[in-house]
Amino acid sequence: MATKQNIMKTKHILIFALVALISLAGCKSKPFGSKVKEPFDGNAYESNSRYFRGTGKGESSKENIAYGKADMNAKSELAGQVNTTMRQVADQYLNEAANADASEVMEQFESLTRQVMNTQIADLRKIGEKKFYNGDNYTVFMAYEIKKKAMLKFMKKQAEIANYKTNATKTAIIEMLQEEINKIPDDE
Repeated sequence: MATKQNIMKTKHILIFALVALISLAGCKSKPFGSKVKEPFDGNAYESNSRYFRGTGKGESSKENIAYGKADMNAKSELAGQVNTTMRQVADQYLNEAANADASEVMEQFESLTRQVMNTQIADLRKIGEKKFYNGDNYTVFMAYEIKKKAMLKFMKKQAEIANYKTNATKTAIIEMLQEEINKIPDDE
């Protein structure tokens, strides 16, 4: 009889363990926690065929520092997108065009991109700003956009007035930018 009781206890323990495992498996654990929706998330704040867009977040116990961080982060995101896009444009153009001075064109084009990004761009627009204060810290969210067509036209004007070693380099850069301008749909 003692063995029958041990068998029953073992069965109860196994059944309990099985139920516990099934219950735990049914619960969806989130190792990183719940996703938090921050301001300026979503398609309206992502870059597309017409706009470069960037968002930034800044946190600090001082309001002006939080604003500065958010502003810098949003503009850095924009600059990174513009730089990446321009590099792709240059690579694509140089692969298509048989240009003897390809390295010179690429170097000058990258220099032009850096110069433009270090310049205050007139078409940079703030499309959103939100500030939160939790009693200790300020959190600021900021969103900017630049019209791609306006940005490329600005770069083209800069290229037209810049001094390059050869006229072929200047022509290649201007053609490259004009091709990209032509690809962007007009504003509606």
